[in-house]
Amino acid sequence: MSRGHGARGAARTIRIRRRLLLVGWLVIAGVMVARSAEVQIVERTAWAQDAVRQHQTTRGVPAPRGRILDRNGGELAVSHWRATVGVAPNEIRDRGAAEAALVEELGVRTQTAARVSDPTREWNVVPGRYSMTQVAGLRGLPGIHIQGELKRLYPRETLARGLLGTIQDGVGAGGIEQAMDTVLAGRAGRDLVARDSRGREIPGQVVTVEPPQPGRDIVLTIDQDLQAIAEEMLAVALDSTGARGGDIVVTDPMTGEILAMASIAEGSTAALSAVNTTFEPGSTIKPFVTVALLRHGLVSLGDSVDTEGGRWEVNGRVITDIGRGGWMTLRDVIRRSSNVGIAKFASRLSEGQQYTALRDFGFGTPTGIPLPGEVAGVLRRPELWTEQSQHSLAIGYELAATSLQMAMALGAVANGGLLMEPRLIREIREHDGDPVRFGQPRVIRQVAPESVTRSLMPVLADVVDSGTATRARMAYFKVAGKTATTRATGTDGRYEDGAYYASFGASFPAENPQLLFFVRLDRPEGDYYGGATAAPVTLAVLESLLSARQSPIDRLALVRSQREPFAPPSATPMVRFAVATDPVELEPGAREADRGDVGAPGRLDPVADAQPAMSVPDLQGASARVALRRLHKMGLRVRLEGGGTVTATYPAAGMPVVAGDTIVVVGRGR
Repeated sequence: MSRGHGARGAARTIRIRRRLLLVGWLVIAGVMVARSAEVQIVERTAWAQDAVRQHQTTRGVPAPRGRILDRNGGELAVSHWRATVGVAPNEIRDRGAAEAALVEELGVRTQTAARVSDPTREWNVVPGRYSMTQVAGLRGLPGIHIQGELKRLYPRETLARGLLGTIQDGVGAGGIEQAMDTVLAGRAGRDLVARDSRGREIPGQVVTVEPPQPGRDIVLTIDQDLQAIAEEMLAVALDSTGARGGDIVVTDPMTGEILAMASIAEGSTAALSAVNTTFEPGSTIKPFVTVALLRHGLVSLGDSVDTEGGRWEVNGRVITDIGRGGWMTLRDVIRRSSNVGIAKFASRLSEGQQYTALRDFGFGTPTGIPLPGEVAGVLRRPELWTEQSQHSLAIGYELAATSLQMAMALGAVANGGLLMEPRLIREIREHDGDPVRFGQPRVIRQVAPESVTRSLMPVLADVVDSGTATRARMAYFKVAGKTATTRATGTDGRYEDGAYYASFGASFPAENPQLLFFVRLDRPEGDYYGGATAAPVTLAVLESLLSARQSPIDRLALVRSQREPFAPPSATPMVRFAVATDPVELEPGAREADRGDVGAPGRLDPVADAQPAMSVPDLQGASARVALRRLHKMGLRVRLEGGGTVTATYPAAGMPVVAGDTIVVVGRGR
């Protein structure tokens, strides 16, 4: 009995296990069927998309960056598409056809085509980079892979690089490239690329989903030929004077257009110190103080003050001039750049009048130029002034300005009293050339009545004809300008011994000016005065520009401004003066009047028009730089044609010349 009972129990256990196993299989089968239905019906679309994603991918297609053009349409910055061509020999189906295509489309040699298609190697790159047109016939060929990229190119290489900026990681860095990045960048497109089971791109299986939209072109107000002349002459000036760096800004004073702007610092043109570095302007501030005096009816140009022999003690400070002056009219104070004279005249202004006048000319505020890094400069409010501030400001200290600010302020004197916003963007265009937006001249404010500024222009012309800027004098056209020489500060903010800024602002021609120049040199050596170092830069640019085939000058209007040939004063002996305790012998034209500084005496240098006899040296075979340096030291002006080794000069070696004459130096190559 017990044995039978045990057998029945074992059989029942087996049946239960079978049933449980069956139920388990049924459950699993049901789950699998349900999941299969879910995958095939409910999730069908999602899984299909996932499968597509495994065999297809999208990639970004960079957009061509917009061009940067000069005012005449010349290309300053462009984007070119260039491709590299790779060959995977084991993927090539017809080696002969592949080699023939490489030779025909890319123009490579037959030997090169055979080498890159050699089946013993897994991967080869065809030497060189190719255009979109060249590689068009290779697309879709098995074993040939094309990888393209956009390159930013600057056709004039180093020209205006501080102004243009550059591209870093596809984004504008500095200059116009950064300031107008969103306009230039365009919008990237998308390509759909087919991939094989290993995730590799299948040649020819590329579909453009969204084409890239090219960036817009920007037309600048810059004239690239004038820009090149300005940069060259600034570099020559730095080389001949030993200056560390400098700026040059050329504008149209009537519209505020920037025609050329360049900076060189420590041999580099990458920075733009004309916009982001300040200095104390010195005597170039005197015209603005004069405008304030005339505007408020406090003086006339014929009024006089006693310069007290070139030394005036006021509020515990001594202001001095180089040379001993007596009574001077306001006209002569400007022409001879008397610190004592302008300080005495400025005493007639209230602090509010003087501050407002300088503020109206744009000092202490950004100009609004569309470039990154512009600084506002410094002009303290009257409540922060000391007893000496009014006189210091009158001679260009206790305030700081950029070269661009000085150019725009002087432009307001030249154009009849209108402070213009600097205009750098002339037009924005679509890639196909259709205009999108035009820049228009914008007046910031009227700083003075036109009659006041017009009355000052002949005085500034006298500065060039017979004052401190005779090295900018032209024979047939009048130039109006003002020089300055101010002490330079170091990194600690203190004045450096023997370190100066030399500067010169000028309008050309003096009547109905078409161009406004401002030149600043940083720590020129030797004869460091503004009239001796900065003024000749303006003259050199003007001479080159007038001889150029194309320029922004209205030549017909210029003819109407032509004067009778200028007769320089008769020769007089070299004049010797005492400056502080050291005697200084001044060369002709090196007659700067304004080395005054805050807390130290200003200095005035009377005009001496000595013209010692000399002859053109024999420079044949010398380097252009050596020739320029030697001629500049003789007080001669130089126009460089070509570079490298000097082959000739005009006038020729041995011909008699006097200081101020222009020598044409011809070098091998252009």
